[in-house]
Amino acid sequence: MPSKAARTEFTTTSPSDDSTSLRMRGWLELFIPVRLRSALESGPVRNTMKATQTLHNLGQSLWLDNITRELLNSGTLKRYIDELSVTGLTSNPTIYDHAIKNGAAYDPAIRENVARKRNGEDTFCDLALGDLTRAADLFRPIYDRTNGVDGWVSLEVSPLLAHDTARTVAAAKNLSALAGRPNLLIKIPGTEEGLLAIEEVIFVGVPVNVTLLFSREQYTAAAGAYLRGIERRIVAGLNPQVGSVASIFVSRWDAAVAGKVPETLNNRLGIAVAGRIYKAYLDLLKDPRWRRAYNAGARPQRLLWASTGTKDPKASDTLYVKSLAAPFTVNTMPEKTLSALVEHGAIGSPMAEDGGDCEKVLEQFAQSGVTVDDLAARLQDEGAKAFVRSWNDLMTVIASKTDAVTQAR
Repeated sequence: MPSKAARTEFTTTSPSDDSTSLRMRGWLELFIPVRLRSALESGPVRNTMKATQTLHNLGQSLWLDNITRELLNSGTLKRYIDELSVTGLTSNPTIYDHAIKNGAAYDPAIRENVARKRNGEDTFCDLALGDLTRAADLFRPIYDRTNGVDGWVSLEVSPLLAHDTARTVAAAKNLSALAGRPNLLIKIPGTEEGLLAIEEVIFVGVPVNVTLLFSREQYTAAAGAYLRGIERRIVAGLNPQVGSVASIFVSRWDAAVAGKVPETLNNRLGIAVAGRIYKAYLDLLKDPRWRRAYNAGARPQRLLWASTGTKDPKASDTLYVKSLAAPFTVNTMPEKTLSALVEHGAIGSPMAEDGGDCEKVLEQFAQSGVTVDDLAARLQDEGAKAFVRSWNDLMTVIASKTDAVTQAR
């Protein structure tokens, strides 16, 4: 095994040049942030690049579940796009809560909002749109190249509106208009009230990321809301190409039953439910009603795997990446998981189109006392409440920062 010092040069491949030689140390320092540097230093880049490129070649989009001003200002996001096949991203209030509380990158923008006498929610909107429009511009070449299939970023409507259809629709339209970017998805939870809003928002032409979906039934209900909005556009003579993804939360299933099922079933529930949903997804793509919409110019709503960071320290840190590799889907992952994927560099077999052994595994959970439908409803309700707590925490952090910058003037 050559020493690190001996490996000062390496060769990497690209579609246009199979023999480009670069100096490793300088390249690492210039292009890759610290959190990924150790993974790249541990072996040839040809191997570490393989996992992310393999997912891309399989037909799965790799999105980053993170956005901060530092990620943009440092050039890290651009490097993820160029070097790790990242083709989109998602955001949420918790990400901003941590970024604003633990750093000073947003202080100048908060100071500007103080001068303009804007409230906490308006200030957050300004901060988030400032980041996400920049990110959308970075992903715009991908969006254009894929004719709107990929290259998306996501912004969440206030979770306080989760059970208010009319206000959710108004907020989604307003955020989309303020952003002024075609590749911005507005995140709306797939709750009962959210489904009504999703149909209406799709009808008015605003792209949607449907969040907080856990079960097959919740997913098909969200897909139905999307399709109804598209069908209404077709009837009205409007362009039916309105982008959308349906976000399935995976790891929370396993966290919910941890310590309550036999050890042989540990970390298997989320993947089994995902297998059931993936089969339903493929079935919908073949459904005559959907095909009629495609014939009128519509595009399918893609399936997105969310909550794919491993929560069990005893399990593989790429468990939900290797197990959920499937074409025409998206996997959005936190930076920690992306780093692990780069380091480990291996992807398992693609998901079985018929769901594989998912129903057998789910039956084993049923025999252990787990009622999937009841648990799915509980997880969605808990998720909506958790989003509200995160939002309230974010407003508190912005208020605290506002006071701090005001006193410093």
